[in-house]
Amino acid sequence: MTLDGSVLGNCASEQMEALERDYGDDETVEIGAVITIVQVLKSEGGDEYSSAVRMRHNVSDPYMVLGLMRAAEQNILRSFGSD
Repeated sequence: MTLDGSVLGNCASEQMEALERDYGDDETVEIGAVITIVQVLKSEGGDEYSSAVRMRHNVSDPYMVLGLMRAAEQNILRSFGSD
């Protein structure tokens, strides 16, 4: 099994398209912090998988990373419970 980078690439591409759509005409906007979280699945045979989580970010302050992750958590919860 080889790593399929297209999954990550497609997600990043979709994010850039959404950012362009929402902020592309605003010259006062720039991208600041970026956090990627990837679940890595390893086949253990049959239908069994083990899972690992990898994260990368470009933020020097650990409290800011945690705050951004909390903000993302709240956005996720709102998107599932706002109906």
